[in-house]
Amino acid sequence: MDLKHLANIAIEAALSAGKIIQKHMNDNIVVEQKEGGSNYASQVVTKVDRECENVILSHLMPTCEAYDIGLLSEETKDDGSRFKKDAFWCIDPMDGTLAFINKHPGFSISIALISRDGTPVIGVVFDPCTETLYHAIKGNGAYKNKMTWVIKNTNDFLTYVTDKKLRDTSKSNEIQVILNNHKANLGLKGIKEMSGSGAVMCAILVLENSPACFLKLPKKDLGGGSIWDYAATACIYQELGLPATDFYGEILDLNEKDGTFMNHQGVYYSNFKKRN
Repeated sequence: MDLKHLANIAIEAALSAGKIIQKHMNDNIVVEQKEGGSNYASQVVTKVDRECENVILSHLMPTCEAYDIGLLSEETKDDGSRFKKDAFWCIDPMDGTLAFINKHPGFSISIALISRDGTPVIGVVFDPCTETLYHAIKGNGAYKNKMTWVIKNTNDFLTYVTDKKLRDTSKSNEIQVILNNHKANLGLKGIKEMSGSGAVMCAILVLENSPACFLKLPKKDLGGGSIWDYAATACIYQELGLPATDFYGEILDLNEKDGTFMNHQGVYYSNFKKRN
Protein backbone atom coordinates (compact mmCIF):
# COMPACT_ATOMS: atom_id res chain seq x y z
CA MET A 1 0.00 0.00 0.00
CA ASP A 2 1.51 3.33 -1.11
CA LEU A 3 0.98 5.49 1.98
CA LYS A 4 2.44 8.66 0.45
CA HIS A 5 0.09 8.38 -2.52
CA LEU A 6 -2.89 7.76 -0.26
CA ALA A 7 -1.88 10.64 2.00
CA ASN A 8 -1.84 12.99 -1.00
CA ILE A 9 -5.35 11.88 -1.93
CA ALA A 10 -6.52 12.45 1.66
CA ILE A 11 -4.93 15.91 1.62
CA GLU A 12 -6.77 16.83 -1.58
CA ALA A 13 -10.00 15.55 -0.03
CA ALA A 14 -9.48 17.65 3.10
CA LEU A 15 -8.66 20.79 1.12
CA SER A 16 -11.75 20.31 -1.04
CA ALA A 17 -13.92 19.99 2.06
CA GLY A 18 -12.20 23.05 3.50
CA LYS A 19 -13.36 25.14 0.53
CA ILE A 20 -16.95 24.12 1.24
CA ILE A 21 -16.65 25.15 4.87
CA GLN A 22 -15.03 28.47 3.97
CA LYS A 23 -17.90 29.23 1.60
CA HIS A 24 -20.41 28.86 4.44
CA MET A 25 -18.45 30.22 7.43
CA ASN A 26 -20.46 33.44 7.63
CA ASP A 27 -23.85 31.92 6.76
CA ASN A 28 -26.66 31.38 9.22
CA ILE A 29 -26.81 27.59 9.08
CA VAL A 30 -29.85 25.52 10.00
CA VAL A 31 -28.96 23.11 12.80
CA GLU A 32 -30.36 19.59 12.75
CA GLN A 33 -30.43 16.94 15.46
CA LYS A 34 -28.98 13.46 15.04
CA GLU A 35 -28.43 10.45 17.26
CA GLY A 36 -25.26 10.98 19.24
CA GLY A 37 -23.73 10.82 22.68
CA SER A 38 -24.97 12.38 25.90
CA ASN A 39 -23.71 15.88 25.09
CA TYR A 40 -25.25 18.41 22.70
CA ALA A 41 -22.10 18.79 20.58
CA SER A 42 -22.35 15.16 19.45
CA GLN A 43 -26.01 15.57 18.46
CA VAL A 44 -25.77 18.50 16.04
CA VAL A 45 -25.27 18.27 12.28
CA THR A 46 -25.68 20.67 9.35
CA LYS A 47 -25.89 20.50 5.58
CA VAL A 48 -22.26 21.60 5.52
CA ASP A 49 -21.17 18.46 7.41
CA ARG A 50 -22.93 16.35 4.77
CA GLU A 51 -21.56 18.34 1.83
CA CYS A 52 -18.04 17.92 3.25
CA GLU A 53 -18.54 14.18 3.66
CA ASN A 54 -19.77 13.84 0.09
CA VAL A 55 -16.77 15.60 -1.40
CA ILE A 56 -14.34 13.66 0.80
CA LEU A 57 -15.89 10.36 -0.21
CA SER A 58 -15.68 11.34 -3.88
CA HIS A 59 -11.89 11.42 -3.43
CA LEU A 60 -11.52 8.39 -1.16
CA MET A 61 -14.02 5.84 -2.48
CA PRO A 62 -11.90 4.97 -5.55
CA THR A 63 -9.04 4.05 -3.19
CA CYS A 64 -11.36 1.75 -1.22
CA GLU A 65 -11.85 -0.34 -4.33
CA ALA A 66 -8.28 -0.08 -5.62
CA TYR A 67 -6.63 -0.91 -2.27
CA ASP A 68 -9.45 -2.87 -0.58
CA ILE A 69 -9.81 -0.28 2.19
CA GLY A 70 -12.72 -0.09 4.66
CA LEU A 71 -14.56 3.06 5.68
CA LEU A 72 -15.80 4.75 8.85
CA SER A 73 -17.25 8.25 8.55
CA GLU A 74 -19.19 10.27 11.11
CA GLU A 75 -22.26 10.99 8.99
CA THR A 76 -22.55 7.48 7.49
CA LYS A 77 -23.68 4.33 9.29
CA ASP A 78 -20.81 2.09 10.38
CA ASP A 79 -20.88 -0.86 7.93
CA GLY A 80 -18.35 -2.93 9.88
CA SER A 81 -15.85 -2.93 7.01
CA ARG A 82 -13.23 -1.65 9.46
CA PHE A 83 -13.19 -5.10 11.06
CA LYS A 84 -12.77 -6.98 7.77
CA LYS A 85 -10.23 -4.96 5.80
CA ASP A 86 -6.52 -4.55 6.56
CA ALA A 87 -7.07 -0.80 6.90
CA PHE A 88 -9.92 1.71 6.89
CA TRP A 89 -10.41 5.40 6.26
CA CYS A 90 -11.64 7.19 9.37
CA ILE A 91 -13.31 10.50 8.52
CA ASP A 92 -14.69 13.44 10.46
CA PRO A 93 -16.02 15.67 7.65
CA MET A 94 -16.25 18.63 10.01
CA ASP A 95 -15.11 18.25 13.58
CA GLY A 96 -16.26 21.02 15.89
CA THR A 97 -19.67 21.56 14.29
CA LEU A 98 -20.82 23.42 17.41
CA ALA A 99 -17.92 25.88 17.05
CA PHE A 100 -18.81 26.31 13.37
CA ILE A 101 -22.46 27.02 14.21
CA ASN A 102 -21.36 29.58 16.82
CA LYS A 103 -18.86 31.12 14.37
CA HIS A 104 -16.05 30.32 16.79
CA PRO A 105 -12.67 29.07 15.47
CA GLY A 106 -11.96 25.45 16.30
CA PHE A 107 -13.58 23.42 13.53
CA SER A 108 -11.60 21.34 11.07
CA ILE A 109 -11.55 18.43 8.66
CA SER A 110 -9.96 15.20 9.88
CA ILE A 111 -9.05 12.18 7.74
CA ALA A 112 -7.03 9.18 8.91
CA LEU A 113 -6.07 5.77 7.63
CA ILE A 114 -6.13 3.19 10.41
CA SER A 115 -4.83 -0.38 10.35
CA ARG A 116 -7.27 -3.06 11.47
CA ASP A 117 -5.28 -3.42 14.72
CA GLY A 118 -6.03 0.25 15.48
CA THR A 119 -2.65 1.72 14.51
CA PRO A 120 -2.89 5.11 12.74
CA VAL A 121 -0.79 5.18 9.55
CA ILE A 122 -1.97 8.44 7.94
CA GLY A 123 -3.36 11.53 9.63
CA VAL A 124 -4.59 14.67 7.85
CA VAL A 125 -6.10 17.76 9.50
CA PHE A 126 -7.08 20.99 7.76
CA ASP A 127 -8.01 24.14 9.69
CA PRO A 128 -10.11 26.26 7.31
CA CYS A 129 -9.96 29.31 9.60
CA THR A 130 -6.19 29.68 9.29
CA GLU A 131 -5.82 27.63 6.09
CA THR A 132 -3.28 25.44 7.86
CA LEU A 133 -2.69 21.85 6.81
CA TYR A 134 -1.26 19.29 9.21
CA HIS A 135 -0.44 15.73 8.20
CA ALA A 136 1.64 12.71 9.15
CA ILE A 137 2.55 9.35 7.64
CA LYS A 138 3.69 6.46 9.79
CA GLY A 139 7.49 6.28 9.72
CA ASN A 140 7.75 9.42 7.60
CA GLY A 141 7.29 12.25 10.09
CA ALA A 142 4.78 15.04 10.71
CA TYR A 143 4.26 18.12 8.57
CA LYS A 144 2.71 21.57 8.81
CA ASN A 145 1.79 23.07 5.45
CA LYS A 146 3.86 20.26 3.89
CA MET A 147 7.04 21.36 5.71
CA THR A 148 8.63 19.21 8.42
CA TRP A 149 7.01 20.27 11.66
CA VAL A 150 9.41 21.15 14.47
CA ILE A 151 7.63 21.84 17.76
CA LYS A 152 8.90 24.84 19.71
CA ASN A 153 7.95 25.22 23.36
CA THR A 154 8.46 28.77 24.59
CA ASN A 155 5.71 29.45 27.15
CA ASP A 156 6.43 29.64 30.87
CA PHE A 157 2.85 28.60 31.69
CA LEU A 158 0.76 25.48 31.14
CA THR A 159 -1.98 25.69 28.50
CA TYR A 160 -5.05 23.60 29.24
CA VAL A 161 -6.90 23.05 25.96
CA THR A 162 -10.53 21.99 26.25
CA ASP A 163 -13.72 21.86 24.23
CA LYS A 164 -15.77 22.86 27.29
CA LYS A 165 -14.69 25.39 29.92
CA LEU A 166 -13.29 23.76 33.05
CA ARG A 167 -15.96 25.35 35.25
CA ASP A 168 -18.63 23.63 33.11
CA THR A 169 -16.90 20.26 33.07
CA SER A 170 -17.87 17.27 35.17
CA LYS A 171 -15.30 16.46 37.86
CA SER A 172 -13.60 19.80 37.29
CA ASN A 173 -11.88 19.58 40.69
CA GLU A 174 -10.19 16.34 39.66
CA ILE A 175 -8.95 17.93 36.45
CA GLN A 176 -7.72 21.01 38.33
CA VAL A 177 -5.60 18.79 40.59
CA ILE A 178 -4.03 17.15 37.52
CA LEU A 179 -3.26 20.55 35.98
CA ASN A 180 -1.79 21.90 39.22
CA ASN A 181 0.48 18.85 39.46
CA HIS A 182 1.72 19.38 35.91
CA LYS A 183 2.36 23.07 36.61
CA ALA A 184 4.37 22.23 39.71
CA ASN A 185 6.33 19.37 38.14
CA LEU A 186 7.25 21.46 35.10
CA GLY A 187 8.13 24.54 37.15
CA LEU A 188 5.62 26.72 35.30
CA LYS A 189 4.23 30.05 36.49
CA GLY A 190 0.53 29.50 35.87
CA ILE A 191 -2.25 27.85 33.89
CA LYS A 192 -4.04 29.31 30.87
CA GLU A 193 -7.27 27.82 29.50
CA MET A 194 -8.14 27.67 25.79
CA SER A 195 -11.71 26.49 25.27
CA GLY A 196 -14.33 26.09 22.58
CA SER A 197 -12.67 24.01 19.88
CA GLY A 198 -13.60 20.56 18.68
CA ALA A 199 -11.47 17.60 19.78
CA VAL A 200 -9.33 17.63 16.62
CA MET A 201 -8.30 21.25 16.96
CA CYS A 202 -7.89 20.84 20.72
CA ALA A 203 -5.18 18.27 19.99
CA ILE A 204 -3.58 20.58 17.41
CA LEU A 205 -3.70 23.56 19.79
CA VAL A 206 -1.76 21.53 22.35
CA LEU A 207 1.05 21.32 19.79
CA GLU A 208 0.80 25.01 18.90
CA ASN A 209 0.65 26.34 22.49
CA SER A 210 2.91 24.11 24.51
CA PRO A 211 3.65 23.11 27.17
CA ALA A 212 0.03 22.03 27.04
CA CYS A 213 -2.44 19.20 27.46
CA PHE A 214 -5.94 18.11 26.44
CA LEU A 215 -7.74 15.42 28.39
CA LYS A 216 -11.07 13.73 28.93
CA LEU A 217 -11.82 11.63 31.99
CA PRO A 218 -13.39 8.19 31.47
CA LYS A 219 -17.14 8.18 32.04
CA LYS A 220 -20.13 5.85 31.80
CA ASP A 221 -22.28 8.08 29.58
CA LEU A 222 -21.89 7.65 25.84
CA GLY A 223 -19.65 10.36 24.45
CA GLY A 224 -16.10 11.44 25.15
CA GLY A 225 -15.59 11.79 21.44
CA SER A 226 -15.54 9.06 18.83
CA ILE A 227 -12.80 7.25 16.94
CA TRP A 228 -12.84 9.84 14.15
CA ASP A 229 -12.21 12.63 16.67
CA TYR A 230 -8.77 11.25 17.56
CA ALA A 231 -7.59 9.07 14.67
CA ALA A 232 -5.75 11.69 12.58
CA THR A 233 -4.18 13.58 15.48
CA ALA A 234 -3.03 10.32 17.08
CA CYS A 235 -0.96 9.71 13.94
CA ILE A 236 0.48 13.23 14.04
CA TYR A 237 1.45 12.86 17.72
CA GLN A 238 2.91 9.41 17.03
CA GLU A 239 5.23 10.89 14.40
CA LEU A 240 6.21 13.78 16.68
CA GLY A 241 7.09 11.33 19.44
CA LEU A 242 4.45 12.76 21.76
CA PRO A 243 1.81 10.89 23.80
CA ALA A 244 -1.77 10.59 22.53
CA THR A 245 -3.18 7.92 24.80
CA ASP A 246 -6.24 6.97 26.78
CA PHE A 247 -6.57 8.60 30.21
CA TYR A 248 -4.49 5.84 31.82
CA GLY A 249 -1.57 6.19 29.41
CA GLU A 250 -2.45 3.11 27.37
CA ILE A 251 -2.62 3.01 23.57
CA LEU A 252 -5.85 4.47 22.19
CA ASP A 253 -8.16 1.80 20.77
CA LEU A 254 -8.90 3.31 17.36
CA ASN A 255 -10.90 0.32 16.17
CA GLU A 256 -13.26 -0.09 19.10
CA LYS A 257 -15.43 -3.18 18.66
CA ASP A 258 -18.31 -2.12 20.93
CA GLY A 259 -19.04 1.10 19.04
CA THR A 260 -17.25 4.30 18.12
CA PHE A 261 -17.52 6.26 21.39
CA MET A 262 -14.39 6.65 23.53
CA ASN A 263 -16.04 7.49 26.86
CA HIS A 264 -14.80 4.39 28.70
CA GLN A 265 -11.18 5.09 27.67
CA GLY A 266 -10.89 8.82 28.17
CA VAL A 267 -8.09 10.58 26.31
CA TYR A 268 -4.82 12.28 27.22
CA TYR A 269 -2.87 14.39 24.74
CA SER A 270 0.15 16.25 26.04
CA ASN A 271 3.23 18.15 24.96
CA PHE A 272 5.52 18.69 27.91
CA LYS A 273 8.86 18.85 26.15
CA LYS A 274 11.34 21.21 27.75
CA ARG A 275 11.22 24.81 26.62
CA ASN A 276 13.61 25.80 23.85
